[in-house]
Amino acid sequence: MIREAQKEDLQKILELYLFLHEKDIPQMSEHLAQTWERIIEDRNHHLIVCEVDGKLVASCVCVIIPNLTRNVRPYAFVENVVTHEDYRGRGYATACLNYAKEIAKEQNCYKMMLLTGSKEVKTLDFYKNAGYNSADKTAFIQWLGI
Repeated sequence: MIREAQKEDLQKILELYLFLHEKDIPQMSEHLAQTWERIIEDRNHHLIVCEVDGKLVASCVCVIIPNLTRNVRPYAFVENVVTHEDYRGRGYATACLNYAKEIAKEQNCYKMMLLTGSKEVKTLDFYKNAGYNSADKTAFIQWLGI
């Protein structure tokens, strides 16, 4: 089942993120609780999950960003695409991305963007097969406070 995350999903999401790039699950803190509350309450922040037999097996984030260009149409930014390693290759992350695409369409977005740090052909092909391309734009990133 593909759906948006609910408040009680926090622990399961943090566990799933161990298959993204996290090394451990952060300790529950006031900062973590407040951040989670902001994410859940933000109508432009969509944390999409795929649940199989009560387990969260894939996820992505889709943030709708208001915009003053392109006839005042927003755009969508996709981040934190992840699938539990035991569930890869079954279409779960693609289903999450398709759900994000539907949200973007409903919000009249003119484009969707995502970045990946992966250089693996398999991962890059996954994004190409999901409809993304790397030819139209050049991405730059600047890390802060690391």
